[in-house]
Amino acid sequence: MAFIFVNGVNLYYEDHGKGEEIVVFSHGLLWSHKMFEAQVSALSKNYRVIAYDHRGQGQSEVKAPFDMDTVADDAIALIETLQLGKVHFVGLSMGGFVGMRLAARRPDLVKSLVLLETSANAEPVENLPKYKTLNGIVKWVGVIAPVANKVMPIMFAESWLSDKTNQASIKRWKKELMANKRSITGPVEGVIYRKGVEDELGRISCPTLVIVGDEDVATMPEKAKFIQMGISRAKLHVITGAGHSSCIEKPEIVNQLLADWLHNKN
Repeated sequence: MAFIFVNGVNLYYEDHGKGEEIVVFSHGLLWSHKMFEAQVSALSKNYRVIAYDHRGQGQSEVKAPFDMDTVADDAIALIETLQLGKVHFVGLSMGGFVGMRLAARRPDLVKSLVLLETSANAEPVENLPKYKTLNGIVKWVGVIAPVANKVMPIMFAESWLSDKTNQASIKRWKKELMANKRSITGPVEGVIYRKGVEDELGRISCPTLVIVGDEDVATMPEKAKFIQMGISRAKLHVITGAGHSSCIEKPEIVNQLLADWLHNKN
C-alpha cells in the first residue's frame, strides 16, 4: 500500500502482518502482487509479508531497462531499503528468475527460496516466434480479447480452465490480463530475451523448495526438476491439476506447502 523509490524506479508494494520472519513475494509476467492474494492473506497471520510489483507491471512505474538482471537489482534494493534483513523469497515464473539471481548473488539477503513454475534456462527458441507475434499485437492494440484468449491457456492448466466451477475466477483473471497497458511489451521482451542462469544454480546455498504444476506448459515440470538437481539439497513438489499459476489454481495446496516450509525453516 505504498511506493518506494529504489534502483531508479518507483515500485509499488504492500506490507502485511507482523513477525520476525519476513516473506517477500515476487510475481509472474503479465500479473502483479495480486496473484498472491490467497498466500498473503494466509501467511500474514504469522509472518510479515511483502508483495511488490515489478517495474512496468501492476502499479509500479514503467521505466526501462526491463532485463532480468535489472529487475533482480530492483528486488535487492527493495529488501535493503526496507531493511528487511534475510527474507524468505517466493518467486513465480518471472519472480523465480529474480529469486534465483538474488539467492546466487546476494546470499546475505535470502534465508530460504521458494520457486514456483519457473526455469533457470533462457526462453526456448521454439517459443520466440509465438511470443514475439503476440507482443507485436499488444504493442499496437493492447491486450485485446483474442490475445488474452491465446495467453490464458499458457497461464493456467487446461483442466482448471475447463472446470465450470472456476468460471468466476477465470473471468476475473482474464480481466486482470486485459488491464495491462501496451507498455507491458517492455517487460515481456525482458523475459523472452533473458539469459539463462544454469551456471549460477550451484552458488545457491540457502534451503530451496521448487514447486510446479503437472500441467504447466510454459515452464514444464522438467524445468523444475533441472533446478532441483542444480541446487544442493533442493526439494521438489509437483501439484496435480495446476498449470503455470498454481498459487491461483490451487491456493489451499500452495498455502499449506508454504506454511509447512516456513515453519520448518524458523
